[in-house]
Amino acid sequence: MFWDNVAGVYDIFANIINRKTHEGLRTKVAEEVSKEDVVLECACGTGLLSGVIAEKCKNLVATDLSVKMLKKASKKHRAYTNIEFREGNILQIEYPDGKFDVVVAANVIHLLDKPYKALAELDRVCRIGGKIIIPTYMNKNEKGKTSGFANTVGKAGADFKRQFTYDTYMEFIKEAGYENVEYSLVEGKIPCAIAVITK
Repeated sequence: MFWDNVAGVYDIFANIINRKTHEGLRTKVAEEVSKEDVVLECACGTGLLSGVIAEKCKNLVATDLSVKMLKKASKKHRAYTNIEFREGNILQIEYPDGKFDVVVAANVIHLLDKPYKALAELDRVCRIGGKIIIPTYMNKNEKGKTSGFANTVGKAGADFKRQFTYDTYMEFIKEAGYENVEYSLVEGKIPCAIAVITK
């Protein structure tokens, strides 16, 4: 699996190459979480957001398909007693309806063959009145040109299924039927749009 293969170097991308974006992303996501929240994080990767979520919430379940990513995230955040790291598939979330106050799925939607199925699963496990937070890289500029980094990573095996601009990302969320959504854009080398859906 590509993500197992890059688990050891992914944080170089997050903390050095795209540092400005990820610092802004962490700040924005943390602002959406409160101390009584039970949170599910899908596609947690190496735990880029897991620490800042855990600092703010009651409990966090962080899942990913990549075992090596999970191992790295678990090691990085072993000081937190309120995080449980588990292997999990965003297309088949193994939790009951309405279990979580907040559901986060960062930078994964553009990688999926069935992104609307993933959205339906995230929605299913979020309680009424809860939040679904979906940050996603903007791999194209407003002129429709794919970023050089996205091209390079794609050739390496990341296999992007969609490449969004800010406008096309908002259209994507709208087409899923969501209207109660707040959007923001975090600038950086590879910008990241954040959709915060209130269920």
